Amino acid sequence: MNTFQAVAVTRLYRMIADQIAGRIRAGDFPRGGRLPSERELAEQLQVSRASIREALIALEIEGYVEVRVGTGVFVTATRESAALPAMAGQAATQQDDIGPFDLLEARMLIEPECAALAAQQGSAAQLAAIRGAHEAMSLTDAPGWHDREFHGAIAAACGNAALAASVAHLWNLSLASPVFSRMQDYFVNTKVWAVAHAEHQRILTAILARDPIRARHAMHAHLIGILARLREDFGDDDGSIRPDI
Repeated sequence: MNTFQAVAVTRLYRMIADQIAGRIRAGDFPRGGRLPSERELAEQLQVSRASIREALIALEIEGYVEVRVGTGVFVTATRESAALPAMAGQAATQQDDIGPFDLLEARMLIEPECAALAAQQGSAAQLAAIRGAHEAMSLTDAPGWHDREFHGAIAAACGNAALAASVAHLWNLSLASPVFSRMQDYFVNTKVWAVAHAEHQRILTAILARDPIRARHAMHAHLIGILARLREDFGDDDGSIRPDI
């Protein structure tokens, strides 16, 4: 009896990375050479620059290129060695990784409503947990954990277990994403955390005031801010990657 083969869903940034890797393997981009700018690649491939950035980070994880902050993206693999680089890393990103921008856009669909519901339905203890997570961010050199605690506490206070589970799942996907982790290594610093803390304060103030409209808008503005910072910080129009955030 004939059986069907499983159909793998290949994400856009992965297809872009595979095309660029193929050009490197073909010798079109020699070792030490700089890749075309993000803008040029986006125009040639007819995709967004966000997808190009995700692809370039994936290629760096796999050993094809090196991202030099403020300079550009350079080929590190030779034509001969490029057939082999980081097979395990490529398999991991292909099977498990969802691009950071997709994850953030999904959060934008869910978390603003969680914030609005938390303002309406959260118990005193749940609101205290949100406030505690927010305050803890300013008392540590590693605020990432408390960032997740803050958003998780809001989801827990929304009164809808399905929404809370969805938020937790999106955060788990983010933590499991090598591309997301590498982006954070490059671009998340104390200045970014200070901005996020101020945005969290506006969310917290609205929730404590039991104002669902302000809470929804504040959460949406926070997530839009993250997207905007990532899109801005990854490069100028000439394709270089800027060191400052």
